[in-house]
Amino acid sequence: MSERVTRSRTGKTPSKPSNPGFVETPGRRKSSRKSMMPSNPYDSEDTSPQLSSVRMGEPLAKLEFEKEGLNKVLSNGNGFANGYANGHSIGHANGHTNGHTNGYANGYANGNGNVLANGNGNGHANGNGKLNGHVKSMETLLEDPKIDTSGRFEFGGSWGTGAAMIGFPSLMYYMWVGATYYDGKFPMPVGDESITDFLYHMGYLVKTGAFPHAKAWAIYWVYFITEAIFYLVMPGIWVKGKPLPHLGGKQLDYYCSGMWSWYSTIAIALALHYSGLFKLYTLIDEFGPILSVAILSGFGMSIVAYFSAIIRGATHRMTGYPIYDFFMGAELNPRMFEILDFKMFFEVRIPWYILFLLTLGTAMRQVENYGFVSGEVCLLLLAHFLYANACAKAEHLIVPTWDMYYEKWGFMLIFWNLAGVPLSYCHCTLYLANHPPSEYHWPTWAIAAYAVLYLGVYYVWDTCNSQKNVFRQEEAGYVFERKTFPYFRYGRIANPVTIPTKFGNSLFCDGWYGKARKVHYTCDLFFAVSWGLICGFKSPFPWFYPTFFFFMISHRAWRDLEKCQERYGEAWDEYRRRVPYIFIPYVF
Repeated sequence: MSERVTRSRTGKTPSKPSNPGFVETPGRRKSSRKSMMPSNPYDSEDTSPQLSSVRMGEPLAKLEFEKEGLNKVLSNGNGFANGYANGHSIGHANGHTNGHTNGYANGYANGNGNVLANGNGNGHANGNGKLNGHVKSMETLLEDPKIDTSGRFEFGGSWGTGAAMIGFPSLMYYMWVGATYYDGKFPMPVGDESITDFLYHMGYLVKTGAFPHAKAWAIYWVYFITEAIFYLVMPGIWVKGKPLPHLGGKQLDYYCSGMWSWYSTIAIALALHYSGLFKLYTLIDEFGPILSVAILSGFGMSIVAYFSAIIRGATHRMTGYPIYDFFMGAELNPRMFEILDFKMFFEVRIPWYILFLLTLGTAMRQVENYGFVSGEVCLLLLAHFLYANACAKAEHLIVPTWDMYYEKWGFMLIFWNLAGVPLSYCHCTLYLANHPPSEYHWPTWAIAAYAVLYLGVYYVWDTCNSQKNVFRQEEAGYVFERKTFPYFRYGRIANPVTIPTKFGNSLFCDGWYGKARKVHYTCDLFFAVSWGLICGFKSPFPWFYPTFFFFMISHRAWRDLEKCQERYGEAWDEYRRRVPYIFIPYVF
């Protein structure tokens, strides 16, 4: 196999790897075990790292027939309808993100495995024990990947998704008005002001204070285009995605240049600020107009994505309900130049980089106004840096997530990443920017102590997620051990303790997962609460994200546990026996 030169050596646009199943990257280390089974995606609902029996680079149908044998495949020949209902819909039910969600291994094992086990491939209601033709790809098992026949609807179907598309942008404006014009309090009618007059006044404030003027459009889209260019030209590595059933098990190539894009973004932002070409606190001063640009961009790009997919015939799993399909998306893997994957690009570079830059702009504003940066802003800046940095350095671990291989490119992902995450999770930043340090002052010793605590929890979170994903990679026969900052040796467990399941795969029962089953959720919740605590309790808006996250993560955690119990049975009972604690080791 000839050597493939990456951008890090040439500075040119990288070529896709030509050898299926192989990825060459700078500094790659291989690690293999007897089992060749990739596991659940990153931070999936079923977060006990369970593995699906698929060898990288081979068609799914072929692998399942090799594993189960034709007799077993046909032993319960209840036809496609039964296989599909017991398979795909379960896979669908067992995963949804953000909620970030249940992984491909579950959807894969619960879904396509059942299609093969319960259906004979010819669609007869009661299989006759014979295979009617050779199954060459998953498209012979799934009647039409363009149509969703599962009968399942998330978020309340058309009514729920329609309400969300109206309600959340309205909530974002409401919180911005409160943070900007009501001293961080809930906007409410004053005195004998009628509801009609109040709503008119709110609309007036949005119109005058958040009008999407040309400067705001330029700020937002210059940043967007710059990050897209960085995605294409910065040094990075290639990784393989999950096998896609509708493409016969094909694995897409993903280019991961997030780390270099991240540090380049910071360097350029600081250079622009100190040169006077663009003061970073402009992001705070123009927050209202930028908010409107982001909201309009979210709707506009969603419309383009939806109708573009229909016109090009690239639709996938459409239900026939336009509002619901618009929200969930029409296309699965939209790309530009065969390199820039829109879902990957939006998930990392848009929301978390913007959130960090907003907080950095707040720090620069304090330097100009007070001559110093308050400890509270420093702590929040550290928190947002660590989170964005983790997304950048572990971008390659996002590739096998539910968002990448299952969620479609629709309003939910587009709007949430363009506007929802960066401009609603940032209210802790806005509060610190809009109020003098005296209003949220912490003692210096408390700031220092909390920073140490925060770093300690971050270490647990980082190594916990790393242990899980490195285990998955090693079981699949490969591992990318990127020693990016910050690098922790405990992020990889050699010869981990596992629990075999009835499916022939394993549950990871070592490292942090040997101490608590959902310890990474605890860390995530700690981060969210910390962002609110830094601001204190004088305003409700910094607590929007912690509150939202608490209910979301609690629901997801208990649903995870139920699904794992249902799926793994005795193996899960054994895991519970060995690891009785859920969120906090030796406590709860």
